[in-house]
Amino acid sequence: MESDTITAIATPHGVGAIAIVRVSGQKALDIASKMTKRDKNSFTPRYAYLMNIYDSKNRVIDKGIVIYFKAPYSFTGEDIVEFQIHGGIAVSKLVLNTALHYGARLARAGEFSKRAFLNGKVDLTEAEAITSIIEAKSEEAVYQLSKQLNGELKTLVSEIRDRLVHVLAHSEVVIDYAEEDLPEDIERDIYNQLQDISKSLSNLLESSKRRNRIFEGFKIAIVGRPNVGKSSLLNAILNDERAIVTDIAGTTRDRVEEYINIGTHLVKIVDTAGIRKSSDIVEQIGIDRSIEAIEEADIVVALFDGSEELQKDDLTLIEILKRYTSSKDILLVLNKRDRDRKLLFPETISHLPTIQISSKFREIAPLLEKLEEILNSLNTSSDGGIVLSSIRQVDEVEKTIEAIQSAFEPLKSGELELFSFYINEAINHITSISRPYQYSEMLDKMFSSFCLGK
Repeated sequence: MESDTITAIATPHGVGAIAIVRVSGQKALDIASKMTKRDKNSFTPRYAYLMNIYDSKNRVIDKGIVIYFKAPYSFTGEDIVEFQIHGGIAVSKLVLNTALHYGARLARAGEFSKRAFLNGKVDLTEAEAITSIIEAKSEEAVYQLSKQLNGELKTLVSEIRDRLVHVLAHSEVVIDYAEEDLPEDIERDIYNQLQDISKSLSNLLESSKRRNRIFEGFKIAIVGRPNVGKSSLLNAILNDERAIVTDIAGTTRDRVEEYINIGTHLVKIVDTAGIRKSSDIVEQIGIDRSIEAIEEADIVVALFDGSEELQKDDLTLIEILKRYTSSKDILLVLNKRDRDRKLLFPETISHLPTIQISSKFREIAPLLEKLEEILNSLNTSSDGGIVLSSIRQVDEVEKTIEAIQSAFEPLKSGELELFSFYINEAINHITSISRPYQYSEMLDKMFSSFCLGK
């Protein structure tokens, strides 16, 4: 354990019902004793005491709850004392400063979690999940991160890691103990094991890439010709006047992006410039970005004025949409449902879902219901298993797969020293997701699996 004692305010800065100040380290209980005027030997671990909390001049700061967590049964694995006080800015700062006065130092960012990792209380996957779950913007992200926090990714990494160590042990046996009585099919077993591991990791990687919208947010692009009501629709969805609305065509010249939750899903909605042929250079740039938004979107909301027949610019949009009908969810949305419908779609896109709304009167419930339905299907279209939640995790899995693929050739040619080098690389990459690999583990596998050397 670290020799120094750290402290920090564990709740957001500001006024609230409760604030929490934590102290972790060897001096935590001594500091709590001085701040409460209570004998440190009288604190029962995990027992909540309601008592006065004093500053360094013996003045009462507040009456709050004090809880002592005895090492190693705490988040950091060290002695921790938690002061639960009233949530004023001044009172929490006074408690913090008093803890500093009695010998603690201010914790650095992430230091409580770092100590938990160093003391074996959490692994890297759980530590990353703690940070990500605090920043999660959607319910689906919380559910997925809770799996990681509960150790599901750690368990998967551990299983793959053990299998690779087993493969490495087999290889080392063939290299160093070729004269011993070894199984005849050992190299074929190594090959089959690696094929299976590589397939499992590739599936994990692809599943994670499909479902990364859980964390980043699904993208919905609102497209249409100028002055058809795209900005009004965005404002209606957000229930706010986010985008400028005028009767002048081409008012929106750049993408306007906002996050919102639809059902349990985090969504980024993009209001785009009107799609039409234009000689205005600035407006044309906006139109080009609108096409980019279609390409990036998971769902395209194509807006038309239902009270008019198809215009030339509508036909331009339809030609663009036809490129994506097989690869994206496209909704044809007819605005101005309060008027008689005159617009009819050509057969090339008439099979797409069609919804009528009024963005002006904010009658958009049918659209929101359909969007939630599609988002639910996008979320359940993957296997629902474990997802890699960080770029670091994805990178390490990719490097693990690359190392395994590099190992096949030397395995076929009998260059087992080079083969073992690549397997070692694979083990180091996969274990860096969770915890470091120890060479002694390979030796344990090696000597426990075979009766060698007598």
